[in-house]
Amino acid sequence: MYATDSLMDDNLILPIARPTRADALKNRELLLETAGRLFAERGVGAVSMSAVAQAAGVGKGTLYRHFPNKTELCQVLIDSEQRDLQNRTLERLRQQPDDPLGNLRWFLGQVVYFVDRHLELLFSGVISAPLMLDHPAHIWWRQTIRGLLAALRPSLDLDYAADMLYVMLDARTIYYQRTAHHYDAERIIAGLHDIVDHLVS
Repeated sequence: MYATDSLMDDNLILPIARPTRADALKNRELLLETAGRLFAERGVGAVSMSAVAQAAGVGKGTLYRHFPNKTELCQVLIDSEQRDLQNRTLERLRQQPDDPLGNLRWFLGQVVYFVDRHLELLFSGVISAPLMLDHPAHIWWRQTIRGLLAALRPSLDLDYAADMLYVMLDARTIYYQRTAHHYDAERIIAGLHDIVDHLVS
């Protein structure tokens, strides 16, 4: 039995300041919708901030008031699904506190699917590579992994073991596996599950 609330903090994902005026909210949603469409059509690296503003029919000043740079624009585009993943994880940990192995295997799979779906946004060269895993929106993954490993085998070097699994979830790692070795998400997840089974056996 382990305390699920100690594994994760509901506030780990930093809140993003939301504009309050109706026209500001409308512009923000328009810019997100436009950026998402352009990124899907052309690829993240091929779309400039100016192109987003032009396609949305707003001035560049309006765009930069909402999103100071392309990094933040990309982060906001995946924020909703990131929060959904966090909420679903908290709910599972609360409902199934006596199954740390099942929870860890499930969680690793969910994160791999999340990264795979948003691989270009995460690995477009937009988000600073050295800081990718240090971002608060992702570091709760490591805390969850560490907490579940502690429940499974407290004699492990928990920090090192958590780091090992956490690094395998980095978008750069999954990008390499997908492009250089052509692993699909299911093979990546199966490999992670095998590592977990060896760690806790």
